Formats: sequence, structure tokens, C-alpha cells
Amino acid sequence: MKRAACLVIACFACLFSAAAHASPSFDDVRAKWRSSDWVLLDRDGEPVARTRVDKSARRGDWIALADVSPALREAIVVSEDKRFYEHAGVDWRGAAAAAWGNLWNTRTRGASTVTMQLTGLIDANGKPAGRRSVGEKAEQTIGALWLERSWRKDQVLEAYLNLVPFRGEIVGLSALSQTLFNKAPSGLDEREAALAAALVRAPNAPYRQVASRACVILRDMRTLHGTRDDDPCINLDSYVQLTLTRTASAPAFAQGDDALAPHFARRIAGVAHPAAGARVRSTLDARLQRFARDTLARTLAELNARAHPRNVHDAAAIVIDNRTGDVLAWVGSAGGLSNAPEVDAVLAARQAGSTLKPFLYAQAIDEKRVTAATLLDDAPLDLATGGGLYIPQNYDHDFKGWVSVRTALGSSLNVPAVRALVMVTPHRFAKTLVALGLPLTQAGDYYGFSLALGSADVTLATLANAYRTLANGGVARPVFDLAEHRAAPAGTRVFSAEASFIITDILADNNARTRTFGFDSVLATRSFSAVKTGTSKDMRDNWAVGFTSRYTVGVWVGNADGAPMWDVSGVTGAAPAWNAIVNYLNRRADSRAPQAPAGVVNTRVTYQDDIEPERGEWFVRGTQMSEIGLAANASRSARDSHADARAARIGAPTDGTIFALDPDIPPARQRVWFERADSDARLAWRLDGKTYGRDARIAWLPWPGRHVLELVDAHGAIVDKVGFEVRGAYAKTAARPAK
Repeated sequence: MKRAACLVIACFACLFSAAAHASPSFDDVRAKWRSSDWVLLDRDGEPVARTRVDKSARRGDWIALADVSPALREAIVVSEDKRFYEHAGVDWRGAAAAAWGNLWNTRTRGASTVTMQLTGLIDANGKPAGRRSVGEKAEQTIGALWLERSWRKDQVLEAYLNLVPFRGEIVGLSALSQTLFNKAPSGLDEREAALAAALVRAPNAPYRQVASRACVILRDMRTLHGTRDDDPCINLDSYVQLTLTRTASAPAFAQGDDALAPHFARRIAGVAHPAAGARVRSTLDARLQRFARDTLARTLAELNARAHPRNVHDAAAIVIDNRTGDVLAWVGSAGGLSNAPEVDAVLAARQAGSTLKPFLYAQAIDEKRVTAATLLDDAPLDLATGGGLYIPQNYDHDFKGWVSVRTALGSSLNVPAVRALVMVTPHRFAKTLVALGLPLTQAGDYYGFSLALGSADVTLATLANAYRTLANGGVARPVFDLAEHRAAPAGTRVFSAEASFIITDILADNNARTRTFGFDSVLATRSFSAVKTGTSKDMRDNWAVGFTSRYTVGVWVGNADGAPMWDVSGVTGAAPAWNAIVNYLNRRADSRAPQAPAGVVNTRVTYQDDIEPERGEWFVRGTQMSEIGLAANASRSARDSHADARAARIGAPTDGTIFALDPDIPPARQRVWFERADSDARLAWRLDGKTYGRDARIAWLPWPGRHVLELVDAHGAIVDKVGFEVRGAYAKTAARPAK
């Protein structure tokens, strides 16, 4: 008998010694823990995005016990180990009660303490241990005794809450709290804590069983506090069922600020390929990112107000540090209203609209073709192309006559920009845009003269960085998105410092915008900024891009599916959000205008015939002039052209226009508009020899072929006459439509 007792004691001594050597320290267990996600941090270490990598289990960050709500700590102890703070790892009273119950085949709760369960979780690397043999139970008991000798109680409970498996693939309190309750563990209330504790005992049990277990835990907690005012289990069944259904549909538990920059995280993942548990520091500023995201959401809400909905559902923004190239904010989608929130609109290619004009004029200044004071004729223009006539129109469908380059760029006039491109040529301008980093896929001749008005596709990221080139005096440099391992490349000079300064000065000149945008423009900021707006064809894309002395800001507003907006322009769509972000950036330090480089001079300029007011103007040294006017033949041809315009009664179409039927639009829905230059009701339209009405503006259902349109007076005499052509497939009908 004594020998048997000695043998048992010796066995326990060996097991205890083995447990002492095998049991890891609390610090070892915590250091070994790996989240199933990688976490994107901002420049100051604040998490801004979380992306799951390990698909075997869903684990969050390690949660300190101090960050766990008191309700949950209490629920776990009440549910799993009522004498947790009294025993030394093994609850001998509970073990005796369990043994007695098993002897008489009565149902009792298990005798495993939290510490014993933790020992099994450490051995199983966080996986459910299942039913154990007597030998395994003995090992677990010895391990728990040793663990309590080397760990504090708070460390035992903290490790347990982080390693314990919950429902489905969820492991640890962090994953459970975010997935089921969409909140941090510190915010769990009594009912949420009881449900979490109930899942420990039966993680994958049916809803009713989990609810029943949670009800027992709630009542035990109320009894512990002496609270008996109401029944805590009212509506508990439906609450548990609703909560647990989230585990089946939640692809990840990134919520709130953990999903502050999901599109940027996707970009980083493609570059850094972070592993599970990695924490990658980026160049983002979390506070700026949050402000930009909320600003875009507010802008979309205002644009879609019920009284005047504008059919705009997506927006994006980027902020770049001018000096370092750090990406400080990257909002790929404004969320809520979007039909395609996964699309990263910062990287989506869209038509640039008028945002390319500053680069065109900068190139023209560098090539000594124009100065900021040069006069360009903003009058009807038609240019012959391979497909017919190219006839640019202005934003407000009006012509301003002779204007300076400063006015043409500031007021975003289209015809002068096309005239500038004729001088520069589309081929050379396209090369400049490529040097700026814009992703043009074709040569300049492919785009033709429409390149001046932004017919090429660009991304918000590349467009904003191209504007940063102007902010940096004409030197193009790449952007950086990771906080570490950045290089400082010398950059590529695209424009001279002189041309960049002059264009910047124009983009910052509120007076230069007044011909189109008026004096009270949303583009004006409290301190220095240079900005340009743009709207693509059919109002599908709306841009506002510009810079301060420290930052470049780009905003895009539109629809991810390419649907046109309704009556949204640069100053009503993207510009308000751009203005808000710039003012936020300048809230602590005012932006200051750049200093003039040595190669520019400011000269007082006077215009003959008061074409524009007298002013001080910047010139590249050697190109300055003090008096500007039109040559005699230019003045005469200008007067003649205006007289001809007054005499020409047909405003549209112009002579030689070629219309093409769109095969994607039903023929009966397509129209060509005939417009008169005056409202003389005595004049009538005559198309191909047949009378066609008297309205000043009238629609015609296009028919393929060559046509002659005439404007005749009451006596049948021809006042004006144009020829035009309609190209396209002939309709399979015998009769030709009259109207």
C-alpha cells in the first residue's frame, strides 16, 4: 500500500516537473498570438484598415484584460468558474461534486476551471480540445496547478479570453466582439456578455440552446448583485438568433475606423504582401482620412437632397504632401450611396475634362508661343478632322471674344484652349502629359484637338500628382504610400520654373475666373491655393484638383458605373468638398503663395480698346510687353467675323457638319437640333426643299444622307443656307419620316 502511494506521488511529481518545464510564460503566449488579419497603420501608428489573410480562423488583436468590459469578465467567471479567484488552478470542491454526480449518473457541470481550460487551449494552439482521457485530464490538472504558480489571475483570465474558441471559426474575444456586436470588447453590456459566455460552453449549439444558457448566466449575474427588478430573459430568443446570424454573413470584422481606408489597404497589399498578424505603417494621416471621407459623404448627401436630386452616388479624394510625396489621404469611395463601393475611384480611369488645360498653357508658355497676356479669340471655331468638323463649345455655351490667356485659363474657356493646342499640336502635348505620369494609352493624333478639353482618360491619383508637379516648380516626382524605405528621387523636369509659377498664379487668381464663375466662387479659399475644375462629356465625371504651399488635393465626383449626373458642374460637385479639405489642411498654418523665380518679371500691361483692364502681369524674362492690342487685319477680320455672325441666321448646324447615328440608341430617340441666331418669327426652315416649321429651335429626326437646310423669309427668299451629312445604317422602312 505504501509502495503504491509512493508510486502515485512519484508520478505526480514527474508530471508536475514536466509541466513546469513545458508551460510557457504569459509573455510567450502573448508574443506567439497572431491575428488572422494584417493591419494598416497610419503614420502615427493608428489602425486605419484591417484585411483578413488567414482563412483557417478568424482572430483579432490581443485584448488586454483592462480593455474588457466588467460585465464580460463577470459573465465568464459566473458561467465557467465561480470560484476562479479562490482556487489555485483546480477547483477541488467542484471536482468532488462532479465525481459524485458521475458516480450516480446525475447531470452536473464539468469540473474544468478556467485555468485548466487555458492549459488545454495553449496545448491545442487555440483549437477546441474536445473530450479528454483520464491521463490528459491529469496532465491538464497538473498544468493548471503549475500555471497558477507562475501566472497571475489577471493574466490567466486575459489569455483565456483571447484563446477561447467561440462560434464557427471565431477565436478570441476581439473577433467575437467585432463580428457579433460591431464594437470593441470594452463596450459589451450585460446581455452581450451573457451571450458571449454562453457560446464558450456550446459554440455551435442551436439558437434556442444558446439563448437558454445565456438566460441562466444573466439570472446568476443578477443574483450575484442582488438585482431582482425585472426578468433579464425577455425577448432573449429573438435577440440571440438575430445576433448569431451575423457570423454566417460577415466576411471580415473590419468595422468603423478599422475600415477607414480599405481601398488604400488593397493597394498596399499588392505592394507589400503582408502576412497574417503584420502591422504595416503607411503615410496616411488618420484624422485627415476621416475628415475627407466624411466630407465626401456629406457632399453626396447634399447633392442628392430630395428637393433637387442630382443622380450622383460616388466620390473619391486624395491628398499628397508636395515636398515628400507622401499620400496623406486616399478615399476610394464615399460608401453609403454607392452602387459599387468596392471600386477604387482614385485609380479608376475617367475623362479628365478641363483639368488638362493648365498643362497645355504651361507648355505653350515654355515654347514661347503665348504669354499670360496673349490674346486668343473666343469665337465660333470649326476645325476639319478626319471624321468631319470639330466644333468646341464653352462651359456656358457663350463666346467672350478676344481674351487673354489668363482669362481663358482662369475662366476655363474651351475655344482658346483648342487654339492653343493648334499651336502646340496634339502630338507634342500628349508627350508632355505622359511625362507628367498620366496614363495615356494612345498618341496625341488619336485624341486630336479634343485633347485640349480632356478627352483622354486619367486617374485621380495620377492627375493630382501631375498638379503636384506645378506646385514643385515643374519637376515631376512619384508618390509614396509606405512610411519606410522611401527614396528621394531627383525627379524629372517637365515645365520650367517660370512657366509653372505663371500657371500657378493664374490658377490662384479669383479675378481670372469671374467671366465664367463669378466673384463669389467656392474655388476661393481663406489662404493661398491654386485650383482647376473639370467636367467630362455628358457630366459623367466632375473634378476639382489644386494645391496649397504644402499639399495637393484632388477630388472626383460621379458614378462608378459611368451614368451621367444631373446638372452637376465643377463648382457644384467636387469643388465644395475640395474647398472643405483645403481649409481643414490650412486650419493651423496658412498657405503662402510661391516666390517668383528669377526668370520672371512683372510688367504693367495695357490693352488697346479696353479689351481687358490694365493690370500687372507676369512674363518669362525677355517676353514681356507693356501694351497689347490687335493688329489692323486682326481687328478688321474680328469685326467682319462678328458681322458675319450677326448676318448668319443659322446658328446650328454649321456648314459641312457630319452627324453619325449612334447604333446603341434607338433611331426614334435620336435628334438633330436646328437653331436660329435670332428670333425673327417671319423666317421659316426649309429642309431639302420642303418647309419644316418656324420655331427658333426645332428638332429633326436624322435620316442618313446629305441634306440642305435653308432659312427663308416670308417671300421664299433664302436668307441663310448650310449643308450637312448624316452617316449611319438606313432604317428598314419604306417611308421616310417627315419629322
